[in-house]
Amino acid sequence: MTDTGDKGRHHGATQLRHCSARLSRYGRGHFLSAMFMTPYWLLPTVVLVLGYLLGSIPFGLLLTRVTGAGDLRQIGSGNIGATNVLRTGRKGLAAATLLLDLLKGAAAVLIGAAIVDGGGPMAGAMAFIGHCYPVWLRFAGGKGVATMMGVVTALYWPAGIVFALVWLGLLFGTRWSSVGGMSAGISAPIAMWAFDRVDLVPVSLAMALILLWRHRQNIARLTRGEEPKVGKSKTAMPE
Repeated sequence: MTDTGDKGRHHGATQLRHCSARLSRYGRGHFLSAMFMTPYWLLPTVVLVLGYLLGSIPFGLLLTRVTGAGDLRQIGSGNIGATNVLRTGRKGLAAATLLLDLLKGAAAVLIGAAIVDGGGPMAGAMAFIGHCYPVWLRFAGGKGVATMMGVVTALYWPAGIVFALVWLGLLFGTRWSSVGGMSAGISAPIAMWAFDRVDLVPVSLAMALILLWRHRQNIARLTRGEEPKVGKSKTAMPE
């Protein structure tokens, strides 16, 4: 019985070593694909779809509806982000929206990384796109600042700290929400490069460019000197 038990344990340990070697050699995604006999493209596709669906959850719209604050799309700028939620006068809802939008970006990165090698940036980028262009709202989503901060922080937390400092510093310094958000977005690829995370520069740069495009109306108002500042008005205040 002892010899049989020892042989069984030895066989189990050998199999475990083989599995670990395969996982190390081929990567998590390829190993899982081989293990479950799935096409090599299936797991990356799942990561992309999950990231988009997670990012497309309109927390601001859901929270304002559930709490009876009205349809966020009919308030202020009609945007679904935290800044527009603040215009309802419900600071708690605005804070919750900000936190949830941030967390969904971070969660997408972590889930993607757990499913397939290199899945973190893929899922994070798709979560950002999902927030900006949610299919449920006919692709009319938010500006993406909070979600981008969540993605950047989950990818490389020092860059996330830079993002937050730039965002909050310019928000409180200028009282322009758009200036803080755009500057924070631009800081992400610069911070990735400065911290020698060149592998994350392309995805952070792509998100920054989309974020700037989403703020194109704000940029036009800033050049005309018509961009309102945070706290000036609670109604009909565009973003």
